[in-house]
Amino acid sequence: MLAQRTESGTGSGYMDIKFTNRLSYKQARLTVLVGFILGTLLSLIQIGIDYASEDASINREMQALLQISHNPASRIAYNLDAELANELTLGLLKSPAITRARLIDNTDSVLSDVQRPREQSSYRVVSDFLFGQSRQFQDRLMLDQMPSEYLGTLYLEVDTFAFGSRFLKRAEVTLLNGFVRSLVLTGILLALFYFMLTKPLVRVISALSNSNARAPNQNKLAFPPGHEQDEIGVLVKVANQQFVSMATEIQQRRNAENRLTDYLNELENIVSARTNELKSSNTRLSQSNEELEQARRRALDMAQARAAFLANMSHEIRTPLNGLLGMIALSLDSPLNAEQRQQLSIAHDSGKVLVELLNDILDLSKFDAGQLELERIPFDLGALVEDTANLLSQNAAPSVELTCLIDPQFPSSVLGDPTRVRQIVSNLLSNALKFTRFGRVDVRLGTYPGGVRLEVCDTGIGIPLEAQVRIFQPFTQAGAGITRQYGGTGLGLALTRNLCEAMQGRLSISSEAGFGSQFSVELPLSSHTPAIAPAPLRGKVVAISSASSGLDELLQSLLPRWGLTYSRHDSIDSLVDLEPDLLVTDNLDGLFGLRPSLKAPILLVTAYGNFLPGEEAAQLAPLQQQARPLARNALYQTLQRILQGSDDAGPVAQAGTQTSERRARILLVEDNPVNQLVAKGMLGKLGCEVIVAGHGGEALEQLEQAAFDLVLMDCNMPVMDGYEASRRIRQSGRWPDLPIVALTANAMPEERERCRAAGMNDYLAKPFRREELLALIDHWVPPTAPET
Repeated sequence: MLAQRTESGTGSGYMDIKFTNRLSYKQARLTVLVGFILGTLLSLIQIGIDYASEDASINREMQALLQISHNPASRIAYNLDAELANELTLGLLKSPAITRARLIDNTDSVLSDVQRPREQSSYRVVSDFLFGQSRQFQDRLMLDQMPSEYLGTLYLEVDTFAFGSRFLKRAEVTLLNGFVRSLVLTGILLALFYFMLTKPLVRVISALSNSNARAPNQNKLAFPPGHEQDEIGVLVKVANQQFVSMATEIQQRRNAENRLTDYLNELENIVSARTNELKSSNTRLSQSNEELEQARRRALDMAQARAAFLANMSHEIRTPLNGLLGMIALSLDSPLNAEQRQQLSIAHDSGKVLVELLNDILDLSKFDAGQLELERIPFDLGALVEDTANLLSQNAAPSVELTCLIDPQFPSSVLGDPTRVRQIVSNLLSNALKFTRFGRVDVRLGTYPGGVRLEVCDTGIGIPLEAQVRIFQPFTQAGAGITRQYGGTGLGLALTRNLCEAMQGRLSISSEAGFGSQFSVELPLSSHTPAIAPAPLRGKVVAISSASSGLDELLQSLLPRWGLTYSRHDSIDSLVDLEPDLLVTDNLDGLFGLRPSLKAPILLVTAYGNFLPGEEAAQLAPLQQQARPLARNALYQTLQRILQGSDDAGPVAQAGTQTSERRARILLVEDNPVNQLVAKGMLGKLGCEVIVAGHGGEALEQLEQAAFDLVLMDCNMPVMDGYEASRRIRQSGRWPDLPIVALTANAMPEERERCRAAGMNDYLAKPFRREELLALIDHWVPPTAPET
């Protein structure tokens, strides 16, 4: 009531504060809460001490009662007086805590047994929980004159509720007193905090609410009586200082507003002048924007012209190259003398180098234009490495041992872009073979967590440390003398690094001048098909080779896994009494002296093009010859054929390597006569029947007249090009399953998409090799079983 009267007397500008939000209430609440908790804890401690005392008093009082009753009970038991025994037990039963008394003699005969019911109360549950329902006491009876003679036993059963009820009443009083003290303390603290804190603050708030901060002559707030030096007094002082500061600031703002008015008038004049200048600047800016737009259009036109130039250059160079290499390849299949074959082989190799150079230049241009696209298809990386090494083995010096060392647990297929991976392998291996004249060149293929690791190691000239950074720059080699002595353009390693980075991989080098080089490539190509173990073989294979040779390392890793017993020896002299099933060697020293003492077949591993002539091979018969590097599939087939007398290719044979005659009718659509001759010659040697059309119109006419298994379609032709012809074939609906393969000299990536959009099924860039053409026919025209 006092608080309500005080609040009603404040000014109209004062906003009432809820009772529960006042500082006096909050402070009293916290103080009382702490006091209540503390008082409750102290009361509980006091109750606990009282409980322990009461619990001990039960035993103490009962023991005292037994001591008082000991002598009378002993005499009664001695005299066997049942009447006195009954009086004694009834007397004990008058105690409020005893509910049963029993006296027996030394023969366990009951002299007296009396009891009464327990007292019932709502507090009994609590009392029984604290002290238990009852307690048993007994006293062994004996006389002082006969301390060793047992006379009987006095039994007492005590109801603890008599003591528990007394304890609970005291505990109730103790807790009630603590609660009352807390309530009294709460009231006192509320009154004290209100008069000492809340009431002075309410006065200050009321004065602040009624004051006008913007009045020029603001009166100072008065100090509440008795609070001049405490926190409330400091609050009033700070408020008065703020009033003074606000008055000063208001006056300064008024002065600033007057000055600002003057500035605005001047600014209007300046803005008018600047507006005229901006109009002129906008006019000049518009002209500059038009010039920039024209420059942007010219840049776009130049980029399109550059792309068109690259496409045209690719087409114009590849078309004659296709004819050149095709004709040379066809000539190499004709009867030639050794000199002519050597000359044509050199010309064919030079043409292939020119094609690789053209591919590198186009690929670098794709990187620069951001047009490189990567495939993600399953392919056999192990076979790809072996095929690439086999194609490049002709570039190896005769004294260089080229070896493909593939982890036997390497997956059968991985997911990635086989074309780009082949470029990486080809560039690194070509680089190693170019700069290695003696020793070894090893291609190692394995896995690491998350991808595959390819290493190309050589014993060549090595790369100085200061030149290892430059070799990855386009058109750069380790030194000027390198280009003069070994040739090359310096594009291979730059392109290889770009391809690795495009596949999210890594290319690293470890080299020292004069001690060879090691290029390591890590590519995140995931496994698609795990490794497939071939059917086991049986036999004993002995190799004659150096302990440091790649041949021994290859055979040691493969043959035991294929079930063969393998051992290596340094010389032929150690073959005595070994009786091998097969002898493998890469050394001719002493080999011709083995026959006829050695009956086992011989597998001779030679460099590219160094097979023994017929007469010398006949002296070593039975003899098998294979060129380095040994491929796993070819080696397995040879071992199977020799050791088991079987021509079965086994589970590791590769698809697409057969050269059996084909029965395919192919429509070749090509306007260039040279390319017609090349394609017809290659297809004829593959057993295909070829019909030629000079442009798309003739192709449609040929399709109307006869059925074909495959269409090889050139893209750029007069009258009707390959794109339009393919679209018309698809739109007619008459040949929905007829495969159409584009033959184009344009190697740019958008050309492949353009061919697919026109309805073509596949794409083959010129110049193409017979192996690529064979693989294409194998895919789209599977061989049929021979007629019987």
